[in-house]
Amino acid sequence: MDAQSSAPVPPPGCPAHGGRVPLYGPEFAADPQSYYDYLRHYGPTAPVELSPGVNATLVTEYSAALQLLQDPTSYRRDSRRWREFNEGRIPMDSPVLPLLVHRSNALFSDGAEHLRLRQAITDSMARVDQRRLARSTRQVSDFLLAQFGYRGSADLLSTYAKQLPLFVFNELFGCPADIGDRVMFGISGMFDGVNAEQSAQVLFGAVGELVALKRSRPGEDVASWLLQHHAKLTDEEMVHQLSLLLGAGVEPLGNLLGNTLHRLLTHDAYAHQGGLIDEAIDDTLWENPPISNLGPHYPAADGEFAGEKVQAGDLLLVSYAAANSSPILAAERRASSRAHLAWSAGPHACPSKDPARQIAMTALENLFNKLPDIELAVPEQMLSWRPGPFNRALVSLPVRFTPSESAQRPQPAESAKPVQAAQPAGKGGRWSQFLNWLSK
Repeated sequence: MDAQSSAPVPPPGCPAHGGRVPLYGPEFAADPQSYYDYLRHYGPTAPVELSPGVNATLVTEYSAALQLLQDPTSYRRDSRRWREFNEGRIPMDSPVLPLLVHRSNALFSDGAEHLRLRQAITDSMARVDQRRLARSTRQVSDFLLAQFGYRGSADLLSTYAKQLPLFVFNELFGCPADIGDRVMFGISGMFDGVNAEQSAQVLFGAVGELVALKRSRPGEDVASWLLQHHAKLTDEEMVHQLSLLLGAGVEPLGNLLGNTLHRLLTHDAYAHQGGLIDEAIDDTLWENPPISNLGPHYPAADGEFAGEKVQAGDLLLVSYAAANSSPILAAERRASSRAHLAWSAGPHACPSKDPARQIAMTALENLFNKLPDIELAVPEQMLSWRPGPFNRALVSLPVRFTPSESAQRPQPAESAKPVQAAQPAGKGGRWSQFLNWLSK
């Protein structure tokens, strides 16, 4: 055989500048697995470009990813160590910076400070009652279904998968109507890229008001429990931790719902009832995780990682998607359906994976119980995926179904303000509509 014919063939649009493989653009979004297959030929790590001018080393092999995630002494999370950023070599208008620059929260801290902040989060989340969470999720699901279930068609992404986590987290944090409306406006705008700076200001302002409210009038909610924790978080620390929980919870959970719906609607092996939804969630976390590449780490000193030289402050990212799909993992997947890295691992593993899974399971079961004959409204090949290196998410998920008799058509005044229309404040916002709907 000609030696040249056995060389890996780069996917379309690859490689990019200086031999680095681009993890952005429509080609990567359309077929990321072909990129991961190509990247494996570099070894356990590969040179990538996250956006123009932003370079990183991507860890694609499962055991190497675990080594990175489980060694907080050698590899730190504080992005103030990022060498190329400190040297002024990163474009300040890069779209990937918001998820990489330092913030005063548990995600970007190390050592004793990380332990203190994370313990406050895990202890507070552990107090969430599972029955209450399931009930709240069903109530939110019923409310959203009431907005479109009578129509016989919908985009399940914009009307359901992206909306439900926002509502459930608002309830978990005990948001009153006005604050909840602004939280939802801020989160939606930040992730949709619509007036991101204004949206962030709205979010942080609303969360700051929530902290002040819970200090004066605590309730049975995560925000109050965080304030009461023996870690004694300051108001500023509270704003950052609550904003982290919202941002790190809402977007990935919405992606998990959308990606699992995609799997249920495009794989004939799944039924829409019972345990197979649970199986579909596991398969999605293995093969199409909502966060595909993230977990930024920075070597504390010059050295070697996975056979390659690294310098202090180099940006190392974990490819959860590539690690999960490694060919050598077949035995591990058979032995444990939940040995994947979709929730990360080590001291920075997702602290809310159990509530997130319960929300997803309850939301999907309720959806298919109410609309059992959902099917795609377009051929699967017409669906498209959002570009970007971090999230794995559809652009839309159009479906059709038999209109539900249990889904009540909104009144004319309500239908003039659809639930997905973001409003920064005032009456008529999405959270206000939900609270009004509950009180009827």
